[in-house]
Amino acid sequence: MGKEITINGYQLEICSNSPQSALFAAQGGATRIEFCQNLENGGITPSYGQIVQARKLIDIGIHVLIRPRGGDFVYSDLEFDEMMADVQFCKEADCDGVVIGVMKSDATVDIERTKALVDAARPMHVTFHRAFDKCADPLSSLAILIELGIDRLLTSGLQNKAVDGVELLKELVKYAEGKIVIMPGAGVDSNNIEMILKTTGATAIHSSAKETVFSQMSYDRSEVEGMNEPIYRTSKEKVHQLVDILKKQ
Repeated sequence: MGKEITINGYQLEICSNSPQSALFAAQGGATRIEFCQNLENGGITPSYGQIVQARKLIDIGIHVLIRPRGGDFVYSDLEFDEMMADVQFCKEADCDGVVIGVMKSDATVDIERTKALVDAARPMHVTFHRAFDKCADPLSSLAILIELGIDRLLTSGLQNKAVDGVELLKELVKYAEGKIVIMPGAGVDSNNIEMILKTTGATAIHSSAKETVFSQMSYDRSEVEGMNEPIYRTSKEKVHQLVDILKKQ
């Protein structure tokens, strides 16, 4: 299991999409990572090999995204079975937590499936991710997550970026009363992290701190489309910048 650490009382979670990115996040001073792959399309569950390698490389918390595909958060029975199997593997691989999000077609939290995932995950930590930002009623949805025993909620305040959702985020922090950690995320960087934390009262925050990596191919067959698009990677320097700001809070 990874070390539980804080930075001046704050938790800094970095979304990392490969073992290399996880290593950069840890070296930059992150307190934990949300681990995924295919960040270019919103992130899905990382592979067996990636999880094993990341656990070997870093000693901070690893919280694995349990998301079988991109798109919405209404899943078929087969997709849900896949999610349950991935949760079980994360326990066996000595991960610290999982990051889940299951909704119904009417934009309410899928209580039955969320409870099943939580029960399967324990004693690991459970975060409910930005599927929440598609919900119809944020306060009633938050009440459900508290009742289900979710440890942390990653949310942008129902906006594309957390900086635009600070008023709702502040309301969610107040409503939570410490029963669940409200963690702002989406578009968080060194230019807005201080404002988001001060406005919302949050003590945990999430950032991808990513940089773009372009193809290293010196030859490109132009008549074949795709397969050499830029990818994302955690930037150690950007993580450092966020850590430095938190240390001064």
